[in-house]
Amino acid sequence: MSIESAILLTIVALGVGYLLYALIHPDRF
Repeated sequence: MSIESAILLTIVALGVGYLLYALIHPDRF
C-alpha cells in the first residue's frame, strides 16, 4: 500500500468516525 493511500484511508476513517460520534452524541454539538 502506498503512503498516499494510507493517508487517504486514515482521513476517511477519521471523518466517518467523527460523523458516527456526532450522530450518537448530538447533544455535544
